[in-house]
Amino acid sequence: PKDQKTSPMKIIVSPLSHVMDMVARYAPERIVSLLDPAFAFPETGSAYLGRHLCLHFHDINGAVDGWIAPTAEHVDHLLAFLAAWTKNAPLLIHCHAGISRSPATAFIAACLHNPSVDELEIALALRRASTLARPNGTLVKLADAAMGRNGRMQNALIESGRNLPWIEAFENEPFEMPGVFGSAFEIK
Repeated sequence: PKDQKTSPMKIIVSPLSHVMDMVARYAPERIVSLLDPAFAFPETGSAYLGRHLCLHFHDINGAVDGWIAPTAEHVDHLLAFLAAWTKNAPLLIHCHAGISRSPATAFIAACLHNPSVDELEIALALRRASTLARPNGTLVKLADAAMGRNGRMQNALIESGRNLPWIEAFENEPFEMPGVFGSAFEIK
């Protein structure tokens, strides 16, 4: 059943192991899956036909032989898909562990849907929502360029993450952050 405590304007971030539980609990409007090429995407059923974006790339920040890094083309698909979110139900974003690719995408989505909000405010909301989140720098850099943010998104993540230790973890717990800032639904 849909969780009534969650605003439809929320972004839910999850590791792969919790995706179907999150779908059942929140009935998200749209789902973004970001997985390594070797992993199969979760089967979300016909209800999500056209509302489930599946992108295959590795969680890397530079060229590695035999690996697929995030590209501008991935980000173009991602931004077009995220722009169609009407906020009638939460947005669900997942990667394998819920630590890097999906938090980066949640940050990108929040920046996209809040163009007049300072990027640092959004980055700090992400950091409050998850102490394990370490957003993928390449995804953010590419989105920053595509959105014409002139490095502000990258700088906000650097500033908000300054002195954060790397935390050894297999996967993150699902978390939520605001999708719209300045509303009554925003997490403080």
